[in-house]
Amino acid sequence: MRDPLFRMALLLGLLSAVGPFAIDMYLPALPQVASDLGTTEAGAALTLTSYFIVFGFAQMIYGPMADAVGRKKPLVIGVAIFLAATVAASLAPTIGWLIAARALQGLGAATLMAVPRAVIRDMATGPAAARMMAAIMIVISVSPMLAPLTGSAVMAWGGWREIFAVLAAAALLSLGLILFVLPETLPAERRRPVRLAAMTAGARRLLSDRRFLGLTMIGGFGMASFFVFLASASFVYTRQYGLSPTGFSLAFAVNAVGFFTASQFAGRLAERFGMERVISLAITGFAGLSLALSLVVLAGFDALAVVIAGLFVANACLGLVMPTAMVMSLDPHPDIAGLASSLGGTLQMLTGGLMIAVTGPLLDNTAATMVPAITLCAALAWAAAAASLPRLRLLA
Repeated sequence: MRDPLFRMALLLGLLSAVGPFAIDMYLPALPQVASDLGTTEAGAALTLTSYFIVFGFAQMIYGPMADAVGRKKPLVIGVAIFLAATVAASLAPTIGWLIAARALQGLGAATLMAVPRAVIRDMATGPAAARMMAAIMIVISVSPMLAPLTGSAVMAWGGWREIFAVLAAAALLSLGLILFVLPETLPAERRRPVRLAAMTAGARRLLSDRRFLGLTMIGGFGMASFFVFLASASFVYTRQYGLSPTGFSLAFAVNAVGFFTASQFAGRLAERFGMERVISLAITGFAGLSLALSLVVLAGFDALAVVIAGLFVANACLGLVMPTAMVMSLDPHPDIAGLASSLGGTLQMLTGGLMIAVTGPLLDNTAATMVPAITLCAALAWAAAAASLPRLRLLA
């Protein structure tokens, strides 16, 4: 990849990491939040659910906005909202206040999901875009590896409220990068005014595109597996296995390493074997390895090392799936890349939120329920590929 593209990918990665940091850095604090605000574990988990749901819907705002006014203005607006919401979250006196503040955080952070993907589409397509997406994930990979550890360190001298103070500082840095470093990649002559009729026509075109929907739902159920893990892992690791917040953070980081390490090979493998073959093999591997881990855990072999190792290899396959699916879904729609990015992101986030709601009542803070819930998401991702993308050689 040429240096300008790589530098742009690193910049977009820094911006895109703010949203995941707002999730991952907060995870070790969930038990403390439940205790301090006098709520249940399910109540504390709602602070994640509200973030995800609003995050999903808000992408439908920023995508069309980015097609109409350029890429920078939606980023500035969204990050400003995120900053204000983060300050509100740090002052939350009740769980209801915190849930609302987290929802507003999701409203702001959504711009950092929808717009960078459109910027990538402005600059590259095919394997080159996949390499840019993988480079972004190099930076984003810092989040699941360092964000929980950072959250644990902050809690060691402060508490969960101080976590939001650190996030506010990250938001300020992001605003500076957007205003003074990020170039505008959508020239005025390529902008499309926001018109309801045009948006409806574009959405209808995308929703009638079987390939777009198939790739989006593959990514959606893949993302849902990670959301289920996010919602349950802190309780499973601390309650069943007795880990401290720092111990949980380390275990969480190991689980995420497989995903982000594998994602770095997505572009190279796509160039050598083709993107369709890569995603076919990777989604089959993800589903198969998740199922194998479920069978092992349900058979009683649920030691912490077994769970961590099993999730590591399964997530490595998922790391090949996500960037490839994103690029393949956007490539055929360069004229409505912002809308396609936001609609795809919305469907994926809503799928993730729905799977948390579906599996939540079945989870009991043990690996014996968490791992099968992840496997369900993996199986649905494979089914989406089998049903919607018949050309993919799923077993080849």
